[in-house]
Amino acid sequence: MERIPILRMGPTLLVTIQVDMQDQTAMTLQEDLAAKIADTGANGVMIDISALEIVDSFVGRMLSSISGIARILSADTVVVGMQPAVAITLVELGLSLTGVRTALNVERGMQLLDRIRQENALEP
Repeated sequence: MERIPILRMGPTLLVTIQVDMQDQTAMTLQEDLAAKIADTGANGVMIDISALEIVDSFVGRMLSSISGIARILSADTVVVGMQPAVAITLVELGLSLTGVRTALNVERGMQLLDRIRQENALEP
């Protein structure tokens, strides 16, 4: 079984999905990411899906689930690099990815996470 690497960049975990996501790979990623957030105390997760050309409903739900798990563990999630065909497919499948923030690319994703951190720091 293939594992997707999770890299730490300061307070952010970066996941770059370079392979077609099979159901078991997606489940393993979800478990690995939850453990890594808990172990490192990361407060941001960025998932780069720019290499994915096809996303099925299971992977779409998994992205939403990862975001929910991360939120419970006090980390915000941003999905970056979504191809137009993937966005169209998700809409056609009726998946809105509630709670999942998106950005065009990694640079904008990092800016979004920085902005979220600043907003969270201002909250009483």
